[in-house]
Amino acid sequence: MRSLCLIIVLLTVAAAPCAIAVEPDEVLSDATLEARARALSRELRCMVCQNQSIDDSEAPLARDLRILVRERLQAGDSDRQVIDFLVARYGEFVLLRPRFSWHTAVLWLGPAALLLIGGCAVLVLARRYRTNSAAAADGQQGLTAAERARLSDILRDGER
Repeated sequence: MRSLCLIIVLLTVAAAPCAIAVEPDEVLSDATLEARARALSRELRCMVCQNQSIDDSEAPLARDLRILVRERLQAGDSDRQVIDFLVARYGEFVLLRPRFSWHTAVLWLGPAALLLIGGCAVLVLARRYRTNSAAAADGQQGLTAAERARLSDILRDGER
C-alpha cells in the first residue's frame, strides 16, 4: 500500500510540469475558436521563458499573448493573420518553428550541411588511412630509388 502511494505521488509530481498554463478566465466559450487558439498558442514562443510555448508558460507576457491571440480570433482573423500580426510585432523569434527563408536557411540547412561535411571528411580520412596502410605494408613507404637499392643491398648482405 505504501509503495502504491509513493508511485501516485511520483506520477503526480512528474505530471506537474506538463500542466497547461491557460487560466479559466482566458478560455473562450466557442469550442472551435478555443481549439484554434490552443493550436496557435502551442506554436508561439514565450518571450520571457524562451523555451516554452505561450500555452505552457505562466509568465505574465505569455498570458497577455494568449489573450491577444483570442481577441484576434474573435475579431475574425484567420490563423495566418494572427501569426503574421505577432511576427510583425515581435519578430520571427516569437515562432517556436521559424519559417524557412533566406535568413533562417542556416538554421534549417546547417545540421544537414555539417553531417554531409563530416561524412566527406570520414571518407577522405579512410582513403588516406587505407593508402598509407598499403604503403606501410610494402615496407618501402616514402623511399627514393637510391634508398630502395641500398635497402635491397643491406637485406641481401643480412641473408648471407
